[in-house]
Amino acid sequence: MKPLARLKTRRFGRDTVSDMLFKVIIVFLGLIVLVALIGRVLFPSALPRAMRKRSGPLRCGKCGRYLIGQKTCDCGGRAK
Repeated sequence: MKPLARLKTRRFGRDTVSDMLFKVIIVFLGLIVLVALIGRVLFPSALPRAMRKRSGPLRCGKCGRYLIGQKTCDCGGRAK
């Protein structure tokens, strides 16, 4: 009976270690996602410019005209 009991505990021990490692990884990834969501809510201006939502089409910084197909305006201003 003793060898059978050892076999069960060894097998049971290996399964719990791998299961425990899997759970730890899942919890860690969940916490990382939670921190990212909280960071986006608290610091929206910290996002890179490419990831920010555009409020509308590009406009000239000087005169306010819409810029279609170009990055500079005839008045010499740049898009904002």
